[in-house]
Amino acid sequence: MIAHRTIEAVWRIEQPKLTARLARILGDVGLAEEIAQDAFVLALERWPRDGIPRNPAAWLTEVARNRALDRLRRTTMIDGKHRELAIDLTELEREMPDFEAALDRDIDDDLLRLIFTACHPVLPAEQRAALALRLLGGLSTPEIARAFLVPEPTAAQRIVRAKRTLRDAGIRFETPRAEELRDRVSAVLEVVYLIFNEGYVATTGPDWLRPDLCAEALRLGRSLAALLPDEPEVRGLVALMEFNTSRFAARTGKAGDPILLLDQDRGRWDWSLIRGGLDGLNRAMALTSAPGPYLLQAMIAACHARAVTAEDTDWIAISAYYQALALAAPSPIVELNRAVAVGMAFGPAQGLAIVEALKDEPRLKDSHLLPTVRGDFLEKLGHQAQARAAFRQAAQLTGNDRERALLLARAGD
Repeated sequence: MIAHRTIEAVWRIEQPKLTARLARILGDVGLAEEIAQDAFVLALERWPRDGIPRNPAAWLTEVARNRALDRLRRTTMIDGKHRELAIDLTELEREMPDFEAALDRDIDDDLLRLIFTACHPVLPAEQRAALALRLLGGLSTPEIARAFLVPEPTAAQRIVRAKRTLRDAGIRFETPRAEELRDRVSAVLEVVYLIFNEGYVATTGPDWLRPDLCAEALRLGRSLAALLPDEPEVRGLVALMEFNTSRFAARTGKAGDPILLLDQDRGRWDWSLIRGGLDGLNRAMALTSAPGPYLLQAMIAACHARAVTAEDTDWIAISAYYQALALAAPSPIVELNRAVAVGMAFGPAQGLAIVEALKDEPRLKDSHLLPTVRGDFLEKLGHQAQARAAFRQAAQLTGNDRERALLLARAGD
């Protein structure tokens, strides 16, 4: 049991590095991941019997090296179309005699290439997220299926299709050039934030929170920040996730029921995470005079984090930040959040006016968020019957059991 736990811990740490190095040499992310998995399987077989090696990372690298060499030799002999791989064979043999040095050398560059490859915009968002969790988080297919509450075959198909698409599209294993970097960084951050948000408020299922997903997203974000320390949006996203993660202990009751932000016991917030978020936010703001969407969202979250009580929240500043966010990254969700901030700063009637302007927005047609916010404003304005109807509508639209129960309770059902 101890050996298996150790193997899993080593795997989570070393698998992205090993896959990244193999992918650079082989030029094929799918093949690199397959060979790295082979090394992991062999460790599961041998370490419980023979004992854990003194340097587990070097052991995994040596096994992966030998598997890669065997695969390249077979491929070169069997299929002349892959003869170009023979060139890489010489490089592989020359480059990896010292396994520890090979594992450490240029690993930041290799990991950066892996992140940009796994999150390439050519992939649909759900495939990017699944592949990122597989290659960068070391999660198994069943774990990824549980993460997104989909059947295991669906998760497996997403991963297989993602690797096939990358191969068929001829996507190179490289860090984008300067002119492409901003767009590609946006794609990477979108994936990390997608994973975090699915954990922060689960789309479906019995639990409101998925802390495991948020932890993986935060870990990926911190890794990216270490690799790209001068990218303000990367630092902004990490700060945003730290602020939001700091509230976890206060976001649910003992039975797992949701506790909304204004009702939370702020003494239960994790103030070490808040301090880290504030420090990261300050560093990010020093890097740019034009905050992007993630940095603006971090600035909004910081307003909540600085408020000792709910009454201390600077809603006027938050509404101004949402106005800036609506200009930087316009979307109906941003506008809906702006309505909440405006309602808190200037009264529910002004917030409701913004919500009513969104009632025909097609992208919100199947979302529970619009009727939820509308119901809240109607309730504050004393229109109780209309508010209850809005909460019932929201309850029918949400896929999360905890959120549905909360909405039905607000409807008086």
